[in-house]
Amino acid sequence: MNNQRLVGVFLDERSVVSRSAQVDHERKVAIYDLIEENSFKLVGGFPGPFNLHLSIVENRFVFDIRDTDDNGLSRFTQPLSPLRAIIKDYFMICDSYYKAIKTSSPLKIEAIDMGRRGLHNEGAEILQERLAEKVEIDSGTARRLFTLICILHIRA
Repeated sequence: MNNQRLVGVFLDERSVVSRSAQVDHERKVAIYDLIEENSFKLVGGFPGPFNLHLSIVENRFVFDIRDTDDNGLSRFTQPLSPLRAIIKDYFMICDSYYKAIKTSSPLKIEAIDMGRRGLHNEGAEILQERLAEKVEIDSGTARRLFTLICILHIRA
């Protein structure tokens, strides 16, 4: 089994004021999928597997990487500003998507979903680039982490 991976992912619940049942479901799915399949190599030669604690503090997302005994290995922050516009657009298109599911044609739903996936991919690519000096992640891992960062970014 590859040890350069995440085995635990924890979100700082204080970072989010409130969450709908739908968003809570998205969080659970993203964490489950991330733990099931990921590639996470901490630059600096630390052996895995890893636990990741994610939070947002003062407009920066915080990656607190620990070993499986929860001993700290690396902690770093990244500004949210490079992702802010994409997160805003992603929230808007997700809202349109969920509304379309109720009333629109399958063709319109599919078009909106393609846009949603495109923004998600763009956010994941930016995240992957921003983290490259600290941690190496594959695109699937980056997509799921982008989802979790979006969830942490939700405010009441």
